[in-house]
Amino acid sequence: MTKQVFTSFEEIDQRLTILKLQREIDKEQLRLHVNRTKANFYPTNLFGGLSGIAQKLIISFVAKKILKRFS
Repeated sequence: MTKQVFTSFEEIDQRLTILKLQREIDKEQLRLHVNRTKANFYPTNLFGGLSGIAQKLIISFVAKKILKRFS
């Protein structure tokens, strides 16, 4: 980090305001990431991929049973 030289108090105030806003933005981004992570770990999202696999297995099982009856 480079050392800044300020010539007035207004420059210092402006820089402090910028840093404060950057900190608030970073906090909100962190909250957003935490909420997205929580949402990804909900049971419905975790097992969402498993339901598709289960459906395919059930359909293939039923199809095999039906084909065996017609054979």
